[in-house]
Amino acid sequence: MFKKFEELVYKGIQSSAQRKLVLIGTLVAFILSILMIAPTKMVLAKMLPGKNNDTFNIYVTLATGSSIEQTQKVTECVSSYVVQEKEVVDTEVFLGMGSPLDFAGLIKGSHFKNSENVAEIVVNITKKHHREEPSYLMVQRMRPVIQDACGKLYPDTEIAFVEPPAGPPTLAAVVMEVYGSTAEGIRDIAYKIEDIFKRTDGLVDIDVMEDEIYDTFEVIVNSTKVAKSGVNVKQLNNILYLAFEGMQIAVKNSDKYNDQIPIYLSLSQESKRFTKKDLDSVKVKLAALKLMNQRGMMVPVTELVKIVPNKSNPMIMSKDLHQMTNVLAETDMVSQVYPLIDARDKIIEEFSKDYNIEKTGLFNLRIINKQTGDTYDLIWDGEMKVTIDTFIDLGGAFIAALILIFLLMVIYYKSYTLSGIILLGSFLSIIGVIVGHYIWDLFTPDTFFLTATSLIGFIALIGISSRNSLLLIDFTKSLMHEKGMHKAEAIAYATATRAKPIFLTAVAIMLASTLLANDAVFGGLGVALIFGTVAAVVASLIVVPVLLYMSNLESHFHFHEKKAVSVNEPL
Repeated sequence: MFKKFEELVYKGIQSSAQRKLVLIGTLVAFILSILMIAPTKMVLAKMLPGKNNDTFNIYVTLATGSSIEQTQKVTECVSSYVVQEKEVVDTEVFLGMGSPLDFAGLIKGSHFKNSENVAEIVVNITKKHHREEPSYLMVQRMRPVIQDACGKLYPDTEIAFVEPPAGPPTLAAVVMEVYGSTAEGIRDIAYKIEDIFKRTDGLVDIDVMEDEIYDTFEVIVNSTKVAKSGVNVKQLNNILYLAFEGMQIAVKNSDKYNDQIPIYLSLSQESKRFTKKDLDSVKVKLAALKLMNQRGMMVPVTELVKIVPNKSNPMIMSKDLHQMTNVLAETDMVSQVYPLIDARDKIIEEFSKDYNIEKTGLFNLRIINKQTGDTYDLIWDGEMKVTIDTFIDLGGAFIAALILIFLLMVIYYKSYTLSGIILLGSFLSIIGVIVGHYIWDLFTPDTFFLTATSLIGFIALIGISSRNSLLLIDFTKSLMHEKGMHKAEAIAYATATRAKPIFLTAVAIMLASTLLANDAVFGGLGVALIFGTVAAVVASLIVVPVLLYMSNLESHFHFHEKKAVSVNEPL
């Protein structure tokens, strides 16, 4: 078989038409593989794919000022849908607080949650080896159903699904940081960007890290009236706390515990509830609270205080001493790169009416208000930032690997041509990596992304491919020097002879990589090694021989024709 392969290579490299066919075919395959990434998007890039976890969280956030009863009603609605899933083992509901910290919650600020309008639900599901549906597909399926059914119970209710990250945790998949000098301007721009995110395909769980500005009622004590009425300020404070917050009024001794057990008193939930959120309702509720003065007369609380409508004071966020806020969005089983590009184009289009726009960096923008001259910076962060940094770092590592291999070959062969052939043969493995991801995507239920681990596999292939070409060139050199074979004969014989060890090495790599191919995180590495190795073998046994024949090997190897000897004789 190898003799026939030798004859095929010998005839192929001597035929001008076949050489052109090989080179043009390789160039076309390379261009088509690049086009599969952009603009056709047949192969999508992403930092890391979804991770198949045994748990995920559901964040429930109602409008600021909502009661704990309203929050409980929404969480009960969410739980009623969750428990219908056969893969769900149990759920834990944390009303008015965050769940115990995990890796994602630490970054997302779960430990700061402490109000009646928030809740977290921890959903534990069966182990991934005991179910067919991955957790990220389960979340994708459940999200629209639960948000549509439970998110409409009260206005401005947000229900977000949070999964443990496959890589470094971030605030969200897509984060837009809005910097500016005025809080009002930052808030206005943030909500405009939120609206654009909601109209961008692929983005879900959109939120702005801004406190809502809502109506409040300030109770101002009239100290003169308090003094004349025969009561004191402490009595007034106590009755307000007793009514709405509850306070300790006594203790109970216990035979079992050394410490005294406090007894709290408060109005019932029904009694504390206001009929409406307006000034009259507050006055009616406070008028029902009465204090007994020193003469035994009952004095309504409304006679002692003044109720003033006001607006809440929202939290002011800053980063690196610069005032800012965040607009957050998750991706619905798509790469965050493409929704970000779409959202950025919409931002440029819609903001250009009122702002002068400058591009700062790869995706970041600086907008200047045409009327006021105020400047705002829009900076992308989150998993998108990690993706860009990772791909830039891996791209730099790949370029460094190519340069180092090239310099090493130049030192070894003292020839730029041969070093370039080795480098080109190694680089062509990218065709197999990209095509392999497309083929694997056809046989997987969800999108199979070109990930950071895929690039790691490609970088690893550079060394493997270089070794194949190196063996061919060294063996060809030996045949020409020691056996007196001419260039075409030496290349054909070396290619056929080295084909067997190249094939065996490739099969070993491919079989070992199949263990990684189905892994959620390292699947890209496995697929890159499998299909990249196939491309590397084809390049080593077909493309490299053609390039070697087209180069002046006699000059590179200082070949002087002499009587040929049998290749079976020892060197």
